Amino acid sequence: MPSSPDSSRTPGTPGDAPSPARPDRRRVLRYGAAGLGAAAMGAVPAAPALAQGRNRPRLTHGLQFGDPRRDGAVVWTRADRPARMVVEVSGRPDFADARTLRGPRLTPGADGTGRVRIRGLDPGSETYVRVHAESGSHTSEVLEGSFRTPGGDRPIRFVWSGDVVGQGWGINPDIGGMPVFSAMADRDPDFFLHSGDTCYADGPLEERVELSDGRIWRNVVTEAKSKVAESLDEFRGQYAYNLLDDALRGFASGVPQIVQWDDHEVVNNWYPGEVLDDDRYRVREVDVLARRAHRAFHEWQPIVAAEAVDGRIYRRIGYGPDLDVFVVDMRPYRDANTAHADGFERILGRRQAAWLQDELARSRATWKVVAADMPVGLVVPDGEAVEGVADGAAGRPRGRESELERVLHGLHRRGVRDVVWLTADVHYTAAHHYSPERATAREFSPFWEFVSGPLHAGGFGPNELDPTFGPEAAFVHAPPTANASPMEGFQHFGEVEIDPVGKELTVTLRDARGGALWATTLTPEAGGV
Repeated sequence: MPSSPDSSRTPGTPGDAPSPARPDRRRVLRYGAAGLGAAAMGAVPAAPALAQGRNRPRLTHGLQFGDPRRDGAVVWTRADRPARMVVEVSGRPDFADARTLRGPRLTPGADGTGRVRIRGLDPGSETYVRVHAESGSHTSEVLEGSFRTPGGDRPIRFVWSGDVVGQGWGINPDIGGMPVFSAMADRDPDFFLHSGDTCYADGPLEERVELSDGRIWRNVVTEAKSKVAESLDEFRGQYAYNLLDDALRGFASGVPQIVQWDDHEVVNNWYPGEVLDDDRYRVREVDVLARRAHRAFHEWQPIVAAEAVDGRIYRRIGYGPDLDVFVVDMRPYRDANTAHADGFERILGRRQAAWLQDELARSRATWKVVAADMPVGLVVPDGEAVEGVADGAAGRPRGRESELERVLHGLHRRGVRDVVWLTADVHYTAAHHYSPERATAREFSPFWEFVSGPLHAGGFGPNELDPTFGPEAAFVHAPPTANASPMEGFQHFGEVEIDPVGKELTVTLRDARGGALWATTLTPEAGGV
């Protein structure tokens, strides 16, 4: 059974033990994309246009791995001119047994980006990857990275969080850019679950921000980050900006990412059909902005759109017999944000809600992680309207709570157990235990929800807990003031480790330096079947 809220551990317990020493891999995580270095900080435009010259092609933003599965992962890169992507894959760091995969043409139509899914790898293996681009007789420099496939006798360890470059806090050279990515690399994770707000397309940056104590925060600023994103190139520039950071590029070259989006990839609190009342925008139709943002997201992230259920975001990642990850999308299928609706409203949409129930019921993994871009029981307002699931009112579920009640009740009736929800969005970290004994909703199986963030954005919170699904906060770590800068110590990421023998799942909530704030261990109720 899942542990109760009072069974949590404190820092210093076995869950906070240092990660195993892996010198070669740690070197890749920190320095794998060092060839771009500081020179890239000023050399790459935020809304990059492809050069059409005849010189040697250049890989402008490193390489990224994504959507890891039992036998491989996706590898991504970008060239500054039309070229062919070429990937070498080996089980040895000297590439003595390398095989070569000729990937797609990197063309202006996709902003020079491309990806290849690597398949056929052995379980539990370390895989070394080299990527370059070919244009006629010219060849780019070679970028190297590595990742692991699940299997063997190692625990599964992954990290999660969300919210990058939000509320005016960008890449700050005085603190090492975005140092939280180095702290996550130090945990030597198998993969990273990015829970949304992968960029802030609605958050322009200024070069200097004066803090309340008189210190000055300095931002690297590019053209695309100087205004809200409206054009396709401006949305592309949001992702290009983030990849200027050395720590992020090094992390991405050694840790596969499972990415999802939330609102700030488009505009704050957006929903389909919305028309903005915001003088910063010339394009006011959110549906137009969302189409452009969706295209930029799929160009610049290590994700294969065809592998999503409907070509968008939501998908299932099978990561071996002990873990399935179900990535959901609470954004483009939702009804409009309204205030305290009495009737039934959607946030997942009919097809996705049915898919989630069916796929969770089919899963035979020991643990089933639902990667949600918004929390279940925290009240997230949109002015006088409701932005999230919970509306803050006691009594029977209503509005979007009604759709989630159907999902949770359906899972209970089908005997689905050992489901853990992970999310970000609210810019602090917390652990919530949901129980039907405290709830007003129909019967459902108790579950845990763990919240983490921000990665590199303003710190906020805590938010109010809605009583509908009987949540209880076992732990909360939030700043005393709103929009705390990354210097204030309220950036967070979470870590999950699954023991291959006992099958226990341990969650540790960590600060920006990797220090353990709180931890708990859950025991599978269904015995992994």
